[in-house]
Amino acid sequence: MALQTCFCLPEEPLSAALSALNLLMHFTGWLSFFLLVKYRLPLRPQTKKTYYEYTGLWHIYAILSMNAWIWSSVFHTRDIDLTEKLDYSSAVAVLGYSLILTLLRIFNVKEGATRVMFAAPILAFVTTHILYLNFYELDYGWNMKVCVAMGVVQIVAWAIWAGVTHHPSRLKLWVVVFGGALAMLLEVFDFPPYKGYADAHSLWHASTVPLTYLWWSFIKDDAQFRTSTLTLVKKAR
Repeated sequence: MALQTCFCLPEEPLSAALSALNLLMHFTGWLSFFLLVKYRLPLRPQTKKTYYEYTGLWHIYAILSMNAWIWSSVFHTRDIDLTEKLDYSSAVAVLGYSLILTLLRIFNVKEGATRVMFAAPILAFVTTHILYLNFYELDYGWNMKVCVAMGVVQIVAWAIWAGVTHHPSRLKLWVVVFGGALAMLLEVFDFPPYKGYADAHSLWHASTVPLTYLWWSFIKDDAQFRTSTLTLVKKAR
């Protein structure tokens, strides 16, 4: 009985619980975004598709994000070779895709061929890196450098874009950008668990909960802003 109880207990309960909470935040954020673009905002009369050009891309982002937090929760519950690789691989995948989506949005890339040109080199690098981690060596130091580099590029790109654009929700974006930068420091400058529970990694998980809520709020605002702009242009014609 004691052995069964021990087996069921999460190895890192705080990180596992916070990972699950982040999963919930992404799910509720994505669901509210889906309901907004599908049922509350106007659709194109001929195709019944959304005016917002990045709807499909954000759906993919939501799926990758939720997948990453699922495996993060599993990994912190039971740390074995398989769950570790799935956790790391999923995190790299969502970071790489986020970088692609960041570049597509800030440069307002709409054409399919141009999107492929932006995405192809990043996708190739991320895929190669994931294969390296899984089938050659799970190099923690190198993986940290790769993830931090992709994160920093996104933070800088969004910060510059927020500074030069007149987006109505740029204040939310500023909070996410600076909050994300501070949260990243918890991953870079790690420290051991306090009383065996709250280490730097678990605090990073905690910090991403409110940032995720605000991030999806910005995404929804962006969808409304772009839809309003495009429908006004159409009426003006």
